[in-house]
Formats: sequence, structure tokens, C-alpha cells
Amino acid sequence: MDAEKIYVGKAKSKHTIPQDEINQLLVDKALEGNRVVRLKGGDPFVFGRGSEELQVLHQHNVPARVIPGITAASGCTSYAGIPLTHRGLATGCSFITGHKQDGKLDIDWAQLAQLDHTLVFYMGLSSLPEISQQLQHFGKSGHTPAALIENGCHSQQRVVSGQLHQLPTLASEHQLQSPTLIVIGEVVSLREQLDWLSNLAHQQDQIELENSAALSA
Repeated sequence: MDAEKIYVGKAKSKHTIPQDEINQLLVDKALEGNRVVRLKGGDPFVFGRGSEELQVLHQHNVPARVIPGITAASGCTSYAGIPLTHRGLATGCSFITGHKQDGKLDIDWAQLAQLDHTLVFYMGLSSLPEISQQLQHFGKSGHTPAALIENGCHSQQRVVSGQLHQLPTLASEHQLQSPTLIVIGEVVSLREQLDWLSNLAHQQDQIELENSAALSA
């Protein structure tokens, strides 16, 4: 079956189509009698504008269903060997948007800094200096373990870990680009033990090396 594909992807400061036009496009295509699939990365209801799109569809009496996905906070940290919660280290996790509106982050820093949670910031790479500074200003230790995950769940994934106060410097030194997820909390200290993906790759390389040696012999 043929399908018309319409790219509506977004990157920092570069939206192929404004959100209002995406909403209307979904309505128009559906009312034309088409079966429409809105494919998103991650979960549509976690910083994915899925709720806004569903509202518009319902306003126009367009029946729709939502299929949950795996949000970046869960997928990327799992691939990095960082649990979101761990007994004795984090009683919960908080997902925060690092995207600025009107040039500032609308965040209750005092409350966030005191939570016994793993903090995961989406779309916050350009706001990293402010995130690091504000959390420390309101009481979170600058030595809190932290990680930056670039291109999570991808073959080109990179993970850079350190401490909260080091994050802006680490991002600059490693020339990290969006999309990069920011993870702050004691659970990051478990990465070295739980980095199953790197261990698996090392084991596979070792097997290939041994097989190569056996063929050479």
C-alpha cells in the first residue's frame, strides 16, 4: 500500500512546520478520508506535543488513538547503564524541559534542588550553564554525579559523565550537540558497574578477535 510521507521534524531553532500547522494538517488529512499516522520519537505525551495535537483532533471530531512510546529519559538512561531509580540513591525521578520560553527557564529551582530524585532535563543543552548554576545556588551539591547523553539509543550514542559543576565544561570539551539528555543524581555513580552496552561491545570485539586468531592459526 502506498503512503504519502510528510516530514514535520524539529530541531533547535529549526522547525520544518510550525506546530499549529501540524495540528491543522492532521485534521485536514483525516477529514479528506485518509488514515493518518503521526510518528514521533519517544513518547507523544512526554514533551512531545501529542496532547495538543489530540486536543485539536477531538475539537474537530476526528477519532484518534495514542500508542505509547518509550520516552528519552527511560530509553537513553537504560542504554547508558544509568537507572532512573535505585534503592538508597533515588526515591523517584523528575522530567524537566530545559527549553526556554521568552528567554528564560520557568522552573522552581528551590524545590527541584531539594528533591531526592534523579533529575532529567530534555532540550537543555544550551541552558546547561544556567541549570548547573541554579541547582547549586539552591543547595544541590556541585559534586552530585551527572551525565550527558548525546544521540541516546542510537548507534552513535555518546555518554559523558562527571559532576554537576563540571557539566558546562564537559559539554564544551566534548563538543556535544543536540539532542543531548542531561541526567543529574546519585544514580549516575552506578554507570561504571551497569554499563552493559559497552561491556557487550567489548565482549563481541573480543570474540571476533579470537575467531580471527583461530582462522589465522
